[in-house]
Amino acid sequence: MFLSKTLLRRHTVLPGFDLALGLTLFYLCLIVLIPLSAAFLRTTELSWPQFVDTVTSPRVVASYKLTFGASLLAALVNAFFGLLVAWVLVRYDFFGRRVVDALVDLPFALPTAVAGITLTGLYSANGWIGQWLEPLGIKVAFTPVGVFVAMTFIGLPFVVRTVQPILEDMASELEEAAATLGASRWQSFTKVILPILTPALLTGFALAFARALGEYGSIIFIAGNMPMISEITPLLIITKLEQYDYAGATAIAVVMLVMSFVLLLAINGLQAWTRKRQGK
Repeated sequence: MFLSKTLLRRHTVLPGFDLALGLTLFYLCLIVLIPLSAAFLRTTELSWPQFVDTVTSPRVVASYKLTFGASLLAALVNAFFGLLVAWVLVRYDFFGRRVVDALVDLPFALPTAVAGITLTGLYSANGWIGQWLEPLGIKVAFTPVGVFVAMTFIGLPFVVRTVQPILEDMASELEEAAATLGASRWQSFTKVILPILTPALLTGFALAFARALGEYGSIIFIAGNMPMISEITPLLIITKLEQYDYAGATAIAVVMLVMSFVLLLAINGLQAWTRKRQGK
């Protein structure tokens, strides 16, 4: 038995566990841990009172509320409509389906600056959509609503592309069996389909939320960047860097990093709990 294990270990296609683990840890440290550690180390240049004053100033707190609030709301909206779009693309065959499927990936390929300029042109007072919303008292461009619109635009593909493969692999016999047992369409969806999709839906939600938190290019054009109103946290970090306040920039970045990590950890915990309930 020992000889067979040794031969198997020698003749594997991939490198051995020790080498693969070493390369993995080296790459993660080089790409992820070292840059993040540098942010924490640079923040230590501030004393504790200076750190607290920097990260709790009214302007910074207002940017936290807008950034995290709009990101969560955009991710929730994308979770609902992303599921709907994925459902339509998988379960229905209609003319132009391939075109619609390709359009879902457009926010991936479109440069963020182009997306921001396009959204601003559409939702400004004289834009194609804004000119109809302004008379109704709905102002999108240069308001927090514009921030939400931009975050929703860039986050939708994450949900669709995460849920779509699960829907494609899901056997239609499950729904047919539920219908045979007397379940309504709503019961079949909530009791059979949704529990299977929930882990993928939570993953898409987390990805859309994380992307919205770090988005910069497409937001600054449509937000207007007015302090205390439509100013996002990444813009404040860039502003402090331009002022050569590196310690202040890293202090805000550290707070944002910690808050993002806690929220994503909670989402991943919910995802693991859902899978455990399903017996996976």
